[in-house]
This record gives sequence, C-alpha cells and structure tokens, in this order.
Amino acid sequence: MMDTSVRITSTLTLKNPVLSASGTFAYGEEFSKLFDLSILGGILTKGLSLKPKEGNPTPRVCEAPCGLINAIGLENIGVNAFISDKLPFLCTFDTPIIVNFFGTREEEYELMAGRLNIEGVSAVEMNVSCPNVSKGGLEFGKDPGILRNLVAQVRKATEKPLIVKLTPLVSDIGEMALAAQDGGADAVTCSNTIPAMAIDEKTWRPVLGNATGGLSGPAIKPIALRNVWEVAKRVRIPIIASGGAGSWQDVIQFLLAGASAVEIGSASLRDPLCFRSIIEGIESYMYDHNLMSVYELIGKLKTP
Repeated sequence: MMDTSVRITSTLTLKNPVLSASGTFAYGEEFSKLFDLSILGGILTKGLSLKPKEGNPTPRVCEAPCGLINAIGLENIGVNAFISDKLPFLCTFDTPIIVNFFGTREEEYELMAGRLNIEGVSAVEMNVSCPNVSKGGLEFGKDPGILRNLVAQVRKATEKPLIVKLTPLVSDIGEMALAAQDGGADAVTCSNTIPAMAIDEKTWRPVLGNATGGLSGPAIKPIALRNVWEVAKRVRIPIIASGGAGSWQDVIQFLLAGASAVEIGSASLRDPLCFRSIIEGIESYMYDHNLMSVYELIGKLKTP
C-alpha cells in the first residue's frame, strides 16, 4: 500500500509532505471555507509575537515578474489572542498545527516557546529569517554562534518539536543549518523570501510603503532548491522546503533535493485550491513510478 506520510520527529508525523506556509495562510479560517484543512500534511500559522504587532505601512504587497513582493512586517494578533481565539478552531482539523513565532530579543524567543508549549500545538517553527522588519529575526540567523546559542536556549523552553526557519541571506546556509542542529533543533525550514523592491515610474516612489520587501513565488524556486540541496549535505535532521513551490512537480523536485516536506505559500494566494491538486499529483506520480513510500524520493537526486 502506498504511504505518503513523513516522520519529522517521534511525536510529529505528517500524513503527506504538503504544508501551508507561514505568512500566506493566516490562521486558516479563510481557506477552511474552500476546502477541508485536514487534507494537509500540516498547518503552519502566521508568525506570532508576544504582543500584537501592526506591521509595516501600506501598500504591503505588489506583483513582480514570476513572483510577489510583500512587506507585511509580521503583523499578527499576538500569542495570547491566538491561543484563545484561533487555536481551538485549528484543533478541529485532523492535521498537526505548527506555530511560527519570532522575537526581537533572545528572551522573547524563549518566552514565546514556553507560552506555546501547550496542548493543541504540535510543533513550533522559530523564525530567524524575516527580511522586512527593522529589528529582530534576521539578525539572529546570520551568525552561527549566535544562532546555536539561541536555539539551545529555546530548546530548554519547550518540549515541542522545534523547527528553525533559516535565512537565505548568508554565504553558507549549510553552516547555519548545522548550528541550528547543534543547538537542538529537530528540523530546519529552508528558507525565506529574498529582499526585493518595486518602483513606480509615474510617481518616482517605491510601490511598497516600506520601500523594500521580500520576494516569493516561482522566481526564487531555483535558489530555494539549491539551498535545500546544500543543507541536506550538512545535517541529519529533516528539512522543510519553502520558496517557490506551487505544483506537485515542484514538491517532487524539493523531495529529491533532500526535503522531507514542502511549504506552499504565494501559490495558494493565486489558487487557494492548489493544495488538493498538489497532493493528488504527488499520489499519482508515486503510483506511476511504483513508489510505495515518500522516502524513496527524499534525497535521491542523482548527481555526478
């Protein structure tokens, strides 16, 4: 019998390797009106902070060739409101709930991890990679020593599977993944958006209120593929791919590069029903190639 499940840790198993991406799925409510969220391998929530955050000035989103530039600025309702108002709803679905979180200081990361160490949260994804906020996040993800120590401190604060979301803005992403692993991470997400900009020639002004933002979508998929492949050569913990995936073919490619699961982000804004077609496409591909397990694909890229 064909098995599409993927085991991330002893307490976190995904029924398939398709996840929603943090930032584009909000808290799942809008998507739940279109399809049953239980079909997903897991739900990744919008990034949370200790207190509610307003985010960047508008406009916050604009289209780009083969992609999307966003400067949302990690707007969110805060961890307490999420736990009381959003988590109960998410727990009605038969799929793991992975909560993305961030901080501006080490203490905030630790407090967030501890606050989310509760029933209903299946795992946490620690964001050290956001390119469009003025402080926090990215600064922790660019130095291996700082990242290793931060992960070690957060590891002490939670019993949940700990996933570290890496930044692509480093010369050696494999080194950063190794630092996260050494600090106690159970998995890494690889990776986030690429800094970008759009200018309106009519007004001579930036299109985005924040001037710059993060590029996502098909344009960054080749970069994300290479990052996953580089990280897979360095660490023994599972890799969750993020960046440009929008079809079942993309997911297969990320699995071959070494990912165990793949987050679908901006593609779901163009087609909210893409999750179903992606999952069905993976199943058809496995059937056509006589593959009984997803593990027959993970890391099986044939290289010289």
